[in-house]
Amino acid sequence: MRIKYIWLLVAACLLVSCDKFKNKDPETTPAVEKPAFDADSAFAFVKAQTDFGPRTPGSEAHSSCATYLKEQLAAFCDTVIVQPFTTTTYDGKKWSAQNIIGSFAPEKSKRVLLGAHWDSRPMADHDPDPAKRTQPIDGANDGASGVGVLLEVARQLQQKNPAIGVDIIFFDMEDYGTPSSENIPGDWWCLGAQYWTNHLHRPDYHADFGILLDMVGGENPTFYHEGFSSYYAQHIVSKVWGTAYRLGYGDYFINNGANPITDDHYYVIRNTGIRMIDIIHQDNKTGTGFGYVWHTTQDNISHIRKESLAAVGTTVLAVIYDEKE
Repeated sequence: MRIKYIWLLVAACLLVSCDKFKNKDPETTPAVEKPAFDADSAFAFVKAQTDFGPRTPGSEAHSSCATYLKEQLAAFCDTVIVQPFTTTTYDGKKWSAQNIIGSFAPEKSKRVLLGAHWDSRPMADHDPDPAKRTQPIDGANDGASGVGVLLEVARQLQQKNPAIGVDIIFFDMEDYGTPSSENIPGDWWCLGAQYWTNHLHRPDYHADFGILLDMVGGENPTFYHEGFSSYYAQHIVSKVWGTAYRLGYGDYFINNGANPITDDHYYVIRNTGIRMIDIIHQDNKTGTGFGYVWHTTQDNISHIRKESLAAVGTTVLAVIYDEKE
């Protein structure tokens, strides 16, 4: 994903950023029942992906991880659909890819869409060592963390069914965008999401709203109101951040606006109209706007924290269980 510098939009997002829960006394704020979420299990799901190695298109790791994700979703979900597609990247190469979709209660009309990307960056173009910038990355946080959280969410939903239908999409080919040193016009990021939004797995598919997870397992993450999320779905941002606050995760979910990011949710919003928000770590202390290990060879399992996975996964589950049919 890349920061999309649309300053008027940023200004608008900052104006509508929600401070609803910022100054309230925790003792007077209604509590939220904390759902079960096993951080050890989520961490194991993250590690299982990184153990395959960099999950770049065309690699054995990519193929093996796809099989693993299908098997895991099949163990938890009511139905699993694999959506194969062929896509062309910025460098003119063609790749075989696949989105992997697991559904709970597919017959229910009221639905929530959850998503994360499962591929990893084929080049460490922000590595501090220039000699490593052409190497693929493990993508422990940038990719695997969101998938790991959603696999544990799926495991919990199997044990305690929600009142609504839930769809989990693992998008492929999110992170094969242009290198930082090149500026090639075109929509080269989030290719799996672009494909899905133009070829829905069910022609009549619709969700009431969606939540995307990206880089949610790092050290001391800060999740601000991402710009497109605020602009298009502030009511969902308020719902999720408010839930996180009441669960005690206010140090992670910060009630301030931040840059709009060209991530999978952007194409979901643009092409389907589904209001999907992005829980994504942004860091204003780094030159990239993301964490220090972003798009470097250091994005490995050693930097994943179970506390971060738990904060996000517990919040997502609480939001889902709060929804009524």
